[in-house]
Amino acid sequence: MNRVLHELPEAFVSHTAISREVSRAVKAERLRKLASRLYTKNLADTPEEIVRRNLWAIVAGYFPGALVADRTALETVPAPDGTVCLVSARGRTTELPGIVLRPRRGPGPISSDMPFLDGLRLSSQARAFLENMRPSRARSGRVPRTLTRAQIEERLDRLIRISGETAANRLRDEARAVATALDMEREAVHLETLIGTLLGTRDSRVDSHVGRGRSRGRAYDPDRMELFHTLHQALRDHPPRDRAAVRRDAPGPTTLTFFEAYFSNFVEGTEFFVEEAVDIVFGGRIPQQRPADAHDVIGTWRIVSDTEGMRRTPRDSEDLMSLLRGRHRRIMSGRPETRPGEFKVAGNRAGQTIFVAPDLARGTLEQGFALCRSLESPFQRAVYMMFLVSEVHPFADCNGRVARVMMNAELVAGGEERIVVPTAFRDDYLAALRALSRTRRPEPLVQALDYAQRWTMAVDWTSIPDTQRQLDACNAFLKPDEAEAEGKRLRMPR
Repeated sequence: MNRVLHELPEAFVSHTAISREVSRAVKAERLRKLASRLYTKNLADTPEEIVRRNLWAIVAGYFPGALVADRTALETVPAPDGTVCLVSARGRTTELPGIVLRPRRGPGPISSDMPFLDGLRLSSQARAFLENMRPSRARSGRVPRTLTRAQIEERLDRLIRISGETAANRLRDEARAVATALDMEREAVHLETLIGTLLGTRDSRVDSHVGRGRSRGRAYDPDRMELFHTLHQALRDHPPRDRAAVRRDAPGPTTLTFFEAYFSNFVEGTEFFVEEAVDIVFGGRIPQQRPADAHDVIGTWRIVSDTEGMRRTPRDSEDLMSLLRGRHRRIMSGRPETRPGEFKVAGNRAGQTIFVAPDLARGTLEQGFALCRSLESPFQRAVYMMFLVSEVHPFADCNGRVARVMMNAELVAGGEERIVVPTAFRDDYLAALRALSRTRRPEPLVQALDYAQRWTMAVDWTSIPDTQRQLDACNAFLKPDEAEAEGKRLRMPR
């Protein structure tokens, strides 16, 4: 192959200086033609793969120095139908394998626009939002050049959620600054009004669900709602199990709720020997060195042992907030520094999982709870409610314990067996939570809690000493690292 052609990239747009060599190479089957003036040295891959891989170099070949604009400037990828929107002084719509280049006339790049790949320019964020404030219609089966108002609202909401109101106000000011040069003063006014509406300082039409929530002061996290929808679907697909609560004579119910509270605290790192916890709960002996930890155990037990109280499940979103705050207050009464019964005011995280931002917690709980109400079986609602509270993490501390209380309240109210998460099962439980939070796989969580409920049902829960011996035989008290070192797992009771 000619040295000039040899040095060209995988895919390229031909021009006068090389057209003769290109023609010869095509005839010799050393080059392949993909579209008008577009050629490739790759004779194996599909044309669509080659074009996508070399997209911006190809765009620059057809439209040197063009501005990537309109919806493409915000999405920075081709639209679902392959559209790439440009501003260029010359050229017309160019159809390529899997891609359509759609130039239009208009003001070229200005100083605030950004350098992009292969000599192209990219509309600044402010300009891109102004461009997309102009409505456009789909033509010839192609997507509109601009995003819908609802899509713009969703992008602004995401900006506010991630970067705060300051970023939205800065965007408004930058758009106002460039609007005159672009003859987009009207679009700047519309953008300013929309931003003000989302921030609660203006009142205008809002099209998106997330925008309406924010404008009413009930902003929520749409990414979490996608997670909740994923779990909701998995639970609807999960065949319901009939696990009616076992009728237990005294002191069976007390034994079960004692270990429920004991293990729920142990999962969160509040560790006592069983004998110490018995003295704390039933003997009122508060260790001088750990009074707050002792109050955590007592508070949890008082809630889960109150059968009538545990039959209370939320009727509506206001009832949900009341139950969450009340149960949190009772558990954390010994830790006033955690603001018992009050939602968080600072962000929180666990490892790589960053939970819902404080200003979105209430709205996300409300939206998530609305989805929960369509679940039919107590087990479905229990799993969903536990994950909802755990994923929002509405309090500064004690979110896991409150989440499991809300879970078991759904089961108690539905007349089904509770779910106890023993120490040996802690890592399985947390790993299942992470699988849904981080990789959107709900099955591990449903399966883990299904197993934990079967395990709970199989334990006798007769008296504390007898149950302690049975749990020890099941490896229930082993810490996960100990269980791993000894090659043991949580066993189903015989």
